[in-house]
Amino acid sequence: MKRPPSLTLRLTLLFTVAAMVGLLAFGWITEYALKNHFDAEDLHELKVVAHAVEESLSLQQSSSDLAPIKQRFDDILVGHHGALLHISDATGRLIYSSPGQDLSLMPVPSSGQLPPDGIQQWSDSRHNYSVLIQQVTGKSGTGYTVIIAVITDHYLHFLDEFRRTLWIMVIGGIMVMGLMGWIAVRHGHRPLHHIVDQISRINASELNTRLDPEGVPAELTELALSFNELLQRMEEAFERISNFSADIAHELRTPVTNLMTQSQVTLSQARSMEEYREILYSNMEEYERMAQMIDDMLFLAKGDNGLHPPNAEDIDLKNEVCSLFDYYEAWAEERRVSMTLEGTAQIQGDRLMLRRALSNLLSNAIRHTPAGSAVNVQLSAAGNSVHIAVQNPGAPLPAEQIARIFDRFYRTDPSRQHSGEGAGLGLAIVKSIVKTHGGRVVATSDEIYTQFRISLPVTGRYDI
Repeated sequence: MKRPPSLTLRLTLLFTVAAMVGLLAFGWITEYALKNHFDAEDLHELKVVAHAVEESLSLQQSSSDLAPIKQRFDDILVGHHGALLHISDATGRLIYSSPGQDLSLMPVPSSGQLPPDGIQQWSDSRHNYSVLIQQVTGKSGTGYTVIIAVITDHYLHFLDEFRRTLWIMVIGGIMVMGLMGWIAVRHGHRPLHHIVDQISRINASELNTRLDPEGVPAELTELALSFNELLQRMEEAFERISNFSADIAHELRTPVTNLMTQSQVTLSQARSMEEYREILYSNMEEYERMAQMIDDMLFLAKGDNGLHPPNAEDIDLKNEVCSLFDYYEAWAEERRVSMTLEGTAQIQGDRLMLRRALSNLLSNAIRHTPAGSAVNVQLSAAGNSVHIAVQNPGAPLPAEQIARIFDRFYRTDPSRQHSGEGAGLGLAIVKSIVKTHGGRVVATSDEIYTQFRISLPVTGRYDI
């Protein structure tokens, strides 16, 4: 794939093209204005001569005696440098012609083909002319063709030189403007290069580095703020990964250490078959605990990467909760904890995933409910949402524990870390399942009870 051109090149070319268009337009307008100015001057001079000639011819009584008026034509041309005059009558007979130039070679169009202002351009082998042709009728009724011309070589030569100089200046100006544009763009990109240098020095041990939004141009403020937010999220994610890795190592080290110690003790002396059987059963419990932990970690990892696409099916939450009550009934009776259910609700979702989330919340509630008390589950529906609340009485949880209660490997009571009550992933799994279904779960705790409240959309809007 072809690499796109750099921003510096793009902006320089854009700046150069803009300068080129502006300078070319300026050059064309200047040249056009100068030419129009000279044309207007020629037209004015030609019309002044034409008016004087027309007055003289209109007073002419007869075309047979033109000697006096010829002197008048000579006088008219004296005050007009480069003006030429050629007059002929209707029969083509020459009446008057300026000395030095022969305008008889000038093609004379018919009266209907003359330009609106009578002006046209003509060139012979020696000069260029602006020519005015008029048909004049004398007092005697005789018709005359009057050709008045001025030589334009002087200003045409000036226009050629001016045009040449102008376009050299325009081309030079375009090159200078392009160079200045490149310098300006390079200078303007200096803050961006400074930001890139700062970013290139950031590594895993310096994620707390932040760009100064006040120290960059206004156009880069949003970039600096967005990058700072990205660094903040990366720092938090990196910290969670580091803590998660440390927790995994810590959680796996204990059962592995137990297994190694127990095996070493067992092998230190001969044992009976029954003793070996008891040791193997004990080891089996540690293996099951590690297998469950690994299974939970894999579930959370798949949830983080959207690898748990839920199966959408209609679920009666009341039936699911009742089934879980039956499953935990023996354990609850052993702990002298009762379970109650209020309300009903229907939802679309993945039955196994939601059942696992409810099971984790219910087992957590039974575990922390004092003997003689009850765990209460409330189901309700409001609009397009379904709410599930699992409540249990007990000692209130501090705010700092509530804030971290859904973190992985977090336990509200560290002393129970190795009491066989799980690896502290149950509530993290609940949060992952709820998030996958497009819902949210919150925990609250006061002097009366601790509550976990799940809000889910009735229909599947899954966050995969």
